[in-house]
Amino acid sequence: MSFLSVEEVSRSFGGVRAVSGFRLDIGEGELVALIGPNGAGKTTVFNLITGVYRPDAGAILFRGKSLVGVPPHRIVDQGIARTFQNIRLFRDLTVLDNVRAAQFGRTPTTVWGALLRTPGCRRDERRVVDSSRAFLAALGLEGEAGTLARNLPYGRQRRLEIARALATRPALLLLDEPAAGMNPAEVEEMMELILRLRKEFSLTVLLIEHQMRMVMGAAERIVVLEFGETIAEGTPEEIRTNPTVVAAYLGGEVT
Repeated sequence: MSFLSVEEVSRSFGGVRAVSGFRLDIGEGELVALIGPNGAGKTTVFNLITGVYRPDAGAILFRGKSLVGVPPHRIVDQGIARTFQNIRLFRDLTVLDNVRAAQFGRTPTTVWGALLRTPGCRRDERRVVDSSRAFLAALGLEGEAGTLARNLPYGRQRRLEIARALATRPALLLLDEPAAGMNPAEVEEMMELILRLRKEFSLTVLLIEHQMRMVMGAAERIVVLEFGETIAEGTPEEIRTNPTVVAAYLGGEVT
């Protein structure tokens, strides 16, 4: 049984087919990259997996259970977290509070407990703060816990978004262009970070990325989309030399 299975999924918007008959099987522990030109349907696939959109046809199974029709917050509860192509942080909250916010849905504190500031509530809050600081440390952000998110440099905001996703304790992490807008040195750092976090937190990772250095260096398997349809799937070396992919997306062999 696949860890994540997307079976013949399609989705249209106003008569425009964004995704058509898409299939994807990911085994537990894999790092798979989803690539393709702008408008190929990559982020739509993420939105279908995470419940933002409902497919017009097809099935999506995670650990053997259907995700179709499940609300996004329940999908997070099942162990799937994501980042976004355009960073979505609580910009006027501190770095620490951004990560804390991701964890309160998993605490046993009741509304009355929070209002009355019971001992149990205070213990839960201490646990949340301690674990939030641990996630920040894993991303190299422990020294910026009190900084407002909007005041972080761009690359650090990307790291914070990943820290917040990790704070939901996912088994499957979806990363939507985590290296977008970065220079080559930053891309290399982000690639190394993702590989380390995957091992440290025992993650399965599905990655959307245009930075081919990261894709070829990190992914074990690559799926290529064009106009909402899969045109190729294989190892980095197979994709690198696939003439259909070269013509449709890469524009020449990746070195």
